[in-house]
This record gives sequence, structure tokens and C-alpha cells, in this order.
Amino acid sequence: MANVLITGASRGIGMAAALTLARAGHKVQATMRNPSGSPELSKIASQESLPIIISEMDVDSDVSVDVRISTILRENQHIDVLINNAGIEERGTMEELEMDRFRAVMETNYFGPVRCIKAVLPHMRERRNGLIINIASVAGKISCSPLGPYSASKFALEAISESLAQEVKPFNIRVAIVEPGIIDTAMSRGIADHFRETAYPTSERFSNLFRAALENPSSTSYVSEKILEIIQSKDWKLRHPAGPDAEPFLQWRLSMSDEEWVDWAAADDETWYKKVEQDFGLKANPKKVTAGTS
Repeated sequence: MANVLITGASRGIGMAAALTLARAGHKVQATMRNPSGSPELSKIASQESLPIIISEMDVDSDVSVDVRISTILRENQHIDVLINNAGIEERGTMEELEMDRFRAVMETNYFGPVRCIKAVLPHMRERRNGLIINIASVAGKISCSPLGPYSASKFALEAISESLAQEVKPFNIRVAIVEPGIIDTAMSRGIADHFRETAYPTSERFSNLFRAALENPSSTSYVSEKILEIIQSKDWKLRHPAGPDAEPFLQWRLSMSDEEWVDWAAADDETWYKKVEQDFGLKANPKKVTAGTS
């Protein structure tokens, strides 16, 4: 059984992964920014007597990451698996989103994993053994407005993961990228429910797409089971789509040229919604849904 370190384990995919892995017998170090503000994982772990240790770590902080990982290594001798899951969602158009929000999403979603990887890598390299799992997204391969800021951070994570895999394979260290589709998490619900005033039409349309997808929600178990599969398989496969819509979304993007993709995103509402329904069966147009149910 492996010693596993997970970041961002307070809820959503991180908490689901911590529980799935612990129930499978792995020893889990579940880290989060504010353990006292997120008691659910601790409660479940206690009720089920699961091998989960919860501790504070802020992936935005060099000091916090170094102190926590050094402590874990000192107390547990080794970390077999690092799961970089901590992430934040940010959306908005290039013109309208504040610069500090662009920086914040990159700090957590890209530099956070880089910090954690740099902290564990010397240890894994010395042992010539280890697994680094980076939770990216289909948005790490597909960029749609208004998720450009989030996609940029996930594109960057995909790129550094691919490069890292080349560097560490000679040391018997595996790297895996998990690419969830639209999963039923607070983050996805936030995209579905939130629409801010904007001069651009893409924000409202994308919220409606998420809302339609979440009418038949995909559980976080799709991702947590994929993580467990990666750990137990010993497979060197790099990319792992997760969830029933992940591979279809990726193939949808590949089916279009860059120009066709841009033209679809820039199209009028009727054309945009029609293609979503035609290709995915998602009736995301709120006007048509309302008309059909009245």
C-alpha cells in the first residue's frame, strides 16, 4: 500500500480521492488550506477508522509547502504518490477580468503543483520510485471563453507535466495527467449558477451549458476511481480523461479546425446552442427550455 499526499482535499475531487484511496488501504496525507473550516473529511475518516491524516498546507506558499512536506517525510520516511489536486476556478474575458485574478489562478493551479513537485522530487529521485498525478481538466486541452484564465493555468499544467514525465522516467518516477470533464463539484455548480454583467455573450452561454450538463451530474467518483486505477495499474500512460463526457469533449475539439472552433464560439446564440445540442444532446438554450415547458 502507498503513502499518498493529496492537496486540496477539503471537498470535491480531493476529498473523494482521499476517501477512495484510504478505503482501498492506502495511507493518505490529506492537505488543505483550512482544516478547521472543512470538517467533513475528518468526520468521515473518524467514523470509518480510515488511514487519513489531515493537515494544513497552502500550495500558494513556498514556506507552507516546504514545512508540511518536510514534516511528512520526516514522520513517514517516504511519499510514494503526490496528487496535485488543489485548484481554483476563474473565468472572465480578457478585457474585463482584473489582473490580480489572472495571477491568482496561475499561482494556485500552476505554481502550486510546481512547488509541491519540487519539494518531493529529490526524495523520489533518490529512492528511484514515485508517482506524480496532476489533476488538470479537459480545459487543459480545450480553451473556451470565458474560461480562458482557468484554461491557461491547466494548459500550463499539462505542458509542465509532459516535460516532467520525460525528465523523471529514467528515475522510475511516473507522471500522470487526469483530465476530468464536467464533474458535479462546487466549482462546476459555481460556473452553472454565476453570471456577471458583461459586454460579451460567451459568459451566459457557458453557464447555461454547465447547467444543462449538471442536470445529469457526473459524480466525483469517476475521478477518484481513475486515480486509484492509475496508482494500482503501474501503467506509464500519460493522459487519462475522466468522466463520461471527457473523451467526447476532447474529440469534439479535435474534429474542428482552429478556425472552425473560433467561428463556433463567436457565432450568434442560435447557432451556438444548436451545435451544442446537435453534438452533445445538451439543451442549453434557456429560451427554448422555457418555451418547451410552458
